[in-house]
Amino acid sequence: MKLAEALQERADLQKKIGQLDYRLANNALVQEGEKTAEDPSELLKELEMCLNRQQLLVAKINQANCETQVSGHSLTELIAYRDMLNSKINIYRHLIDTASNTAQRATASEIKILRSVDVKALQKETDEDSAKLRKLNNLIQETNWTTEI
Repeated sequence: MKLAEALQERADLQKKIGQLDYRLANNALVQEGEKTAEDPSELLKELEMCLNRQQLLVAKINQANCETQVSGHSLTELIAYRDMLNSKINIYRHLIDTASNTAQRATASEIKILRSVDVKALQKETDEDSAKLRKLNNLIQETNWTTEI
């Protein structure tokens, strides 16, 4: 199985576990003399199977991410770098949006609001980081589809 396939299966399992949680909650109580729409014991068995499979996949994925080397770095390191870039880009974009909004003054006597950051420089850095992120995502995806676990 390729790492990318394991990641897809893990995502599917996460959705299914969420659905099972919802279905279990919907069938946890029933009016006296009535039957539940679904048998909670069957749902619990299915949940246990999904959780066990998820545990196995997560362990294999994590092991592969630690052991797989790309350009002198483990996949784990590349994923951490990608997460950092995502956070930085999102925060910088928020800062740029906030700093780009200029306060309108009705009269000259109102307090003047000035930018405290260089929007142009922040935008340039954000654009550069976004390009790095796109390349990094492509590299990670390519590696996921070529790595056997």
